[in-house]
Amino acid sequence: MKVTEHIEKANGKTLFSFEILPPLKGQNIKSIFDGIDPLMEFNPSFIDVTYHREEYEYIERQDGLLEKRVVRKRPGTVGICAAIQNKYKVDAVPHILCGGFSREDTENFLIDLDFLGIENVVALRGDAVKSEIYFKPEKNGHANASDLVKQIQGLNSGDYLDESLENSCPTTFCIGVAGYPEKHMEAASLSQDLQYLKKKVEAGADYIVTQMFFDNEKYFEFVDKCREEGINVPIIPGLKPLVTKSQLSMIPHRFKVDIPNDLVIEVAKSKDNKAVKEIGIEWCIQQSKELLERGAPVLHYYTMGKSEITKRIASSVF
Repeated sequence: MKVTEHIEKANGKTLFSFEILPPLKGQNIKSIFDGIDPLMEFNPSFIDVTYHREEYEYIERQDGLLEKRVVRKRPGTVGICAAIQNKYKVDAVPHILCGGFSREDTENFLIDLDFLGIENVVALRGDAVKSEIYFKPEKNGHANASDLVKQIQGLNSGDYLDESLENSCPTTFCIGVAGYPEKHMEAASLSQDLQYLKKKVEAGADYIVTQMFFDNEKYFEFVDKCREEGINVPIIPGLKPLVTKSQLSMIPHRFKVDIPNDLVIEVAKSKDNKAVKEIGIEWCIQQSKELLERGAPVLHYYTMGKSEITKRIASSVF
């Protein structure tokens, strides 16, 4: 079932969903199931599975020169999605990136998903690789998520890259995209970022999932601004609790997300990360309850492989 169909059939009831990471290369899928099993009691409507593009490593050779090697540390997104749908009968939502994909790669990736009965995708530009300062698209790939959305919608209309194909079968993907209540780190302003988001929706995006935030008013204001711009698709809040004191500086630096002063004060005076985790969980619980009371369509949790934290939050909310 499509994510938008889940929302429509809920008739205003707030749904539960979460996002997982593929395991590191060399681990088996049991680690994924161990992370999902504790959350199944909350009847997730869908489970997102992130995609991790290749990275570059430089290995010193015996002659002293450096050899550039391409690695992917967390492969397996498509297989994990298929396994989730087979084992749990829950819709899996793979992320698909511009980075690391040519248009041909994207089409083949989507064909595989279609054959597996996967109906939903989240279309993202992706970040620059660690060796690059700015994002660079793959040769013959997409430079931004709106163009990626256009290709997916084209396939939904039966438009394949090979124009000579006859009687081609259209796909039926429901497309999610990312939204940033406090603007994307590379956008000059929130207003400019909203215009980029509007392009993604006009290209065919069916719903939006937000970056994490710690002040619910940021989300509500973001929704209002989207509606003013004519962006009327569902906007799903993405949630992640603070769990370590170091995140007070890491999250604002890496994600350009503000942390409310009340939360900063409580975390800063905590004696250890165990205390920080308790504060972060309670803050996220209160966030979740308010979002639920004010009619958020879905509460979507970034688990980062820590299902026990999400379980504690969900147990207090759902």
